[in-house]
Amino acid sequence: MTEWMSKIDWADIWTTIVTAALQLILILIVYVVVRAIGKRLITKSFERMTKQKNMSAGRAKTLEKLALNIFYYVLIFIVATFVIGIFGLNVTALIASAGIAGLAVGFGAQGLVSDVVTGFFLLLEKQMEVDEYVTISGIDGIVEEVGLRTTKLRGFDGTVHFIPNREIGSLSNHSRSTMRALVDISISYDENIDETIAVLQKVCDRFAAEDEAIKEGPNVLGVQSLGDSDIVIRIIAKTENMEQWAVERRLKKALKEALDDNNIEIPFPHQVYIQKSDQGKKNA
Repeated sequence: MTEWMSKIDWADIWTTIVTAALQLILILIVYVVVRAIGKRLITKSFERMTKQKNMSAGRAKTLEKLALNIFYYVLIFIVATFVIGIFGLNVTALIASAGIAGLAVGFGAQGLVSDVVTGFFLLLEKQMEVDEYVTISGIDGIVEEVGLRTTKLRGFDGTVHFIPNREIGSLSNHSRSTMRALVDISISYDENIDETIAVLQKVCDRFAAEDEAIKEGPNVLGVQSLGDSDIVIRIIAKTENMEQWAVERRLKKALKEALDDNNIEIPFPHQVYIQKSDQGKKNA
């Protein structure tokens, strides 16, 4: 054992280890620097395109995130190649082996290929962009990232959904046109419908002049339905993207205040409690 240990050139081993460690540290430093510089250059390039109005802000963000992903993948591949070379492995042989192995797992990679192809067409056809409100396969949310493999969607409750591109069977984009704000107001059967509509329309006209999010309307459509104890009057308006819910809340407040000022009743459920007395039983 001692004889075997004495034959080992420890100085050469330590030199090799130290050299490899220094090379790894150098590669890591270069990776961090190049990654930061590349990210900055890509971000600045798309910011310049947006300022020059060569493309929309949403489109610029979408392509920026895609470019960053591709840049990171390529950079990691290059770093991995250098690391493999440090340990004296034949990169060409490994790539050839990877090609043979790739044939073996080709069928298993069909999903990945489908993701990439679908992602490419999503970007090419501009079906959605970052910061747009969409519905993908029944999931509502704001697009945070459109990648070649997955699409990142943030729901309104804060949940982040990572959807493989191949699973995007249907896509509804709600941000490509004005949105609709809808408010239903109930009044009592005792109220005059025409007078109520006139009051509501007056409020809507004033609301449209004061609210910058309104694009069209609001307009009182008329009687929407006749309930058990109320008459439902519908009001609609067209708003800026993502402003429909805020407009509905503000409009409801304005309409409620107008009805109160004009003494127009908004019906509400009434409950009658009947308490059976035990006095009758005692007298019987």
